Amino acid sequence: MKSNISTMVIIGATSAIAQSVARRYAEHGVRFFLVARSEEKVRAVASDLLARGAASASIYLADLRQRDLHADIIARSIADLGRIDCVLVAHGVMPDQKVLDGDVDATIDSFMTNAVSVISISHRYANVLEGQGGGSLVGLSSVAGERGRRSNYAYGAAKSAMTAFYSGLRARLAPMGVHVMTVKPGPVDTPLTRGVKLPLMANVDVVAYDIERAITKNVKVLYTPGIWRLIMAVVRAIPESLFMKSKF
Repeated sequence: MKSNISTMVIIGATSAIAQSVARRYAEHGVRFFLVARSEEKVRAVASDLLARGAASASIYLADLRQRDLHADIIARSIADLGRIDCVLVAHGVMPDQKVLDGDVDATIDSFMTNAVSVISISHRYANVLEGQGGGSLVGLSSVAGERGRRSNYAYGAAKSAMTAFYSGLRARLAPMGVHVMTVKPGPVDTPLTRGVKLPLMANVDVVAYDIERAITKNVKVLYTPGIWRLIMAVVRAIPESLFMKSKF
């Protein structure tokens, strides 16, 4: 697939979806700036991308919950790449809702990771892309953010916040030539979901293909696999009195 992206920042570069997306772009000789928490894992990712054809793969180690690091991440990525063509925000955690039900602090911690840190780094990069007059900001949200379900409402609430924020960014930045895309995957077979029995589990490489194609086409909201657009339309239409009784 032809790409006009030559530089890419990946926040949460060790996530399975991010890695699969990056591999697709490495084949085009893209220069990467990879942000992750685990040095061992992100170095392995960088080595893999270089072996696949990436022109470069710089590394920045950070716990993204530490928002005081975000400005430095921005500055270092600009110094390394110059103009940034695409930012992929892919970090997050999949908490156990049963644990969170009895632990308010853990609930807030998960929200800080999945919503606040995502909004913080996305907002900063959005301003960078606005300043340079173009580029793509791509954020991994989830169909879980469409409606609060008893099985994962803390995770869903964070993704809902992210989705709303990206919607506003998209409206604000479209006149400046900045493409903002919200990715809403259904369940994907990744380490985050390993051992969890979920319906319609998607292959991570199929999701990555959909993301690359959607970036090229300037898609605004991507459901992947596409069947989830229809499924979630049905879910949103269920009356609250009935939805409350659902077990999923």
